Amino acid sequence: MQQLSPQQLAAWLADPAREKPVLLDVREPWEIEICRLRDSVHIPMASVPARKEELDPEADTVVVCHHGARSFQVGVLLEASGFRNVFNLSGGVDGWAKQVDPGMPQY
Repeated sequence: MQQLSPQQLAAWLADPAREKPVLLDVREPWEIEICRLRDSVHIPMASVPARKEELDPEADTVVVCHHGARSFQVGVLLEASGFRNVFNLSGGVDGWAKQVDPGMPQY
């Protein structure tokens, strides 16, 4: 699984020539209430095995959590399930807030 830094993801999202990835946020609902990346799809980590059919296995999928550990685990599961283009946001939303969007609430 490929790792993406917050800066790499920001550049990808800002590039009009590149198709936007699916941003899969696997945090808990209470975490989403605090902050989230715009246009992200929310499926809590524990629900991903039962709900992965809601996702396109051919799409570029960036998995997001708070610091990058839960998203890495979900990425491994998705790859084992046949997803081809899975990326882990290293540092998670915490890294995004610190490196890309300092106005984002942190917890």
